[in-house]
Amino acid sequence: MKKLKCARSAGIAMAAAMTMSIMGCADKQPEREAVFDYDWQFRLSADSAWRDVDLPHDWSIEGTFDQANAMGDAGGYLPDGVGHYRKDFTLGKEYEGKRLSLYFEGSYQTTEVKVNGHEAGGHDYGYSPFTIDITPYVNIGGDNTVEVTVDNSRQNNCRWYSGSGLYRHVWLTATDPVHLRQWGTFITTPQASKENAKVNITATVVNDTDKERTVTVKAEITDGYTAETPLTLAANSSAEVILETDIANPRLWDVAGKGKNAELYTADITVSENGKVLDRTTETFGIRSIEYTVDEGFKLNGRPLKVFGGCLHHDNGILGAAAYDRAEVRKVQMMKEAGFNALRTSHNHPSRVLLNACDSLGVMVIDEAFDGWYDAKTPNDYHKIIDKEWSRDLDALVLRDRNHPSVICWSIGNEIIERDTPEAVERARRFSDRCRSLDPTRPVTQALACWNDKWIGQDSLAAQHEVIGYNYLLGLAPDDHKRVPDRIIWQTESYPRDVYSNWKLVNGNPYIVGDFVWTAIDYLGESSIGRWYYEGETPGEHYQGTHFPWHGAYCGDIDLTGWRKPVSYYRQLMFAPETAQAIHMAVKEPDGHKGKIRETQWSVWPTWDSWNWPGWEGKPVEVEVYSKYPEIRLTLDGQPLEYAIVDNENPYLHIFAVDYQPGTLRATAYDNGKEVASTEIATAGEPASLRLTADRTELDADGQDLAFITVEALDEQGRLCPDAEVRFTGSVEGDARLAAMGNANLQDCDPYSDDTHSTWKGRALIVVRAPREAGTSTLKLISDLPSNDVEIMSR
Repeated sequence: MKKLKCARSAGIAMAAAMTMSIMGCADKQPEREAVFDYDWQFRLSADSAWRDVDLPHDWSIEGTFDQANAMGDAGGYLPDGVGHYRKDFTLGKEYEGKRLSLYFEGSYQTTEVKVNGHEAGGHDYGYSPFTIDITPYVNIGGDNTVEVTVDNSRQNNCRWYSGSGLYRHVWLTATDPVHLRQWGTFITTPQASKENAKVNITATVVNDTDKERTVTVKAEITDGYTAETPLTLAANSSAEVILETDIANPRLWDVAGKGKNAELYTADITVSENGKVLDRTTETFGIRSIEYTVDEGFKLNGRPLKVFGGCLHHDNGILGAAAYDRAEVRKVQMMKEAGFNALRTSHNHPSRVLLNACDSLGVMVIDEAFDGWYDAKTPNDYHKIIDKEWSRDLDALVLRDRNHPSVICWSIGNEIIERDTPEAVERARRFSDRCRSLDPTRPVTQALACWNDKWIGQDSLAAQHEVIGYNYLLGLAPDDHKRVPDRIIWQTESYPRDVYSNWKLVNGNPYIVGDFVWTAIDYLGESSIGRWYYEGETPGEHYQGTHFPWHGAYCGDIDLTGWRKPVSYYRQLMFAPETAQAIHMAVKEPDGHKGKIRETQWSVWPTWDSWNWPGWEGKPVEVEVYSKYPEIRLTLDGQPLEYAIVDNENPYLHIFAVDYQPGTLRATAYDNGKEVASTEIATAGEPASLRLTADRTELDADGQDLAFITVEALDEQGRLCPDAEVRFTGSVEGDARLAAMGNANLQDCDPYSDDTHSTWKGRALIVVRAPREAGTSTLKLISDLPSNDVEIMSR
């Protein structure tokens, strides 16, 4: 039996509080990590004029969708180019003697940094974080200018929408010459149970002076636990210390239930000399154990648990690649609401804030480094730089993220082209060994795929990982288990429609530990994946020609605006019934209502929460009811319906053939003859008004916080009009501003940066960005229909 035990805890480097200035008083120590997002200027190479921007910033999403744009099908037909950023700043005397650097969490793509005219450094991979030492180039007490050039003009460098520019946060880091190394603190729990936990904190301390230094390294942990040790450092050296403590009756980090957060601890770690604190960091961590076995599957804190996951690209829908904190947290919240207990960061380094959210909300993560390796998937992808960069980029993933309790596995690749070669086996061994050397507590996986007779030839490649990912090939797992009985498997990508067959395989075999659907949320680029189309429209599968005006992938359980599709409720009921609605109803669009429907590889039949099918009166429609209860009855306007039950082996999916008539359709679930749950959908009239509903109306006045406002077209009775396409223009009175506007229709080419859009299926989304000053702003709409206003307070 193959067995891998991983008992550990992890910490997170929390984002620094937003600051308006890095200028301070001479007697005050500067922040170790200060946000450097504000007051940049930006221009594209083709533009002569500079304009003001705050980070995060994605210049591609500001453009228009055009079939001629270089990003093409893969990049959502948005513009590429070369962007130039510059920022003037002054450093106070308190920065004298400090080691100073700029930490870029994500810059797409090739990046060059200059400080006061000096070339300070650069970076090639658009998804990995990097740090530039600026100590030799800055003027303390004087004026400084940083210039950043970001080149995303060499297209065919990504298979999905990448975004362009400084799309994640930038921080200014200031440390004493004697300091804790970046990502040099590693927290583990070799023992983790409800009765006791042993916490080990390994910290690397750096001495950048020419003298020997003796310091004290101390950790203060939640609930009064402490550990400390002295350390003597030779000149211009570094050394590692281990701090250990036991925690009685710990609160274990776990997958959190609906509406709950996970349990987390903090460790305040200091380096002191003669009582003076030289450096301080705070790590937030969770105590938990993970274990993978063939016989018992995946166990979290000793409890068997099936991994119900969704793949997740990095973009934030209509906001593009810009990684606003609120947008990153919202993605995790949406996934948790849909029942997912895990996500896969396909296929690149995630943002720090997204992992913080997973830690806090109790969502597990497969943390993935790369899409392809040495053989090209696109002409200018990672294969161009992998020889030079793989070690630095893989180290950045593991070292930065190893203290997150949510991360349960490292992934080193996805569907690599050279998968059936000896070179791939050697590379997988090298990459996996590197992960294990930096973090021996977690397994390593890779997502494999092969649609030919060479699948068995990948056994040697699969053997280099503790858990092996199957993309779309879970049906091979039972035979593979007979051939390789110690293999632990999860499906790292699955077709959206294969809910029931995957559920049976995952739940019927302990060595299959979970499934990750492609995908959790619709995304930009890979245009047309998941699309369905009508006969007479351009046919063809993904990668076969162009599919403009499609500019994104419609295969998510959740659409681009955050609205859940019917398949999401069905999947949740199958994989996470304890968090699911007791009953949900949807209607399959009749084949021929608007045209003969054709599906594609990642699509599901278009199914809507709608009872509006004009012109189809008296003709049959298929009504789907998702419920764990065995008896479902339908009524229309209170009258029992005659309907045909469609044969279906899935006990949770109830399908009825019903002759359509307008009215209110109600589905009621019964258990042993007793009514236990019900739901209904009603025929809506013509649109009479637009309703604005904000997810929150009080924002932090930090220039970063966001409000997501749903626009709904309603009839006179307040019912959603499921086919309404209502044109409107939005404006904000006050200091807040529109960040984006759009709908879930991936064929609608209105720019997301514009102020005019239309509803689709009765809905649209507006995102408002908070100002940097306290005050009140009001979102207003202009359309042919009346609408309410939304008042937003910034504090």
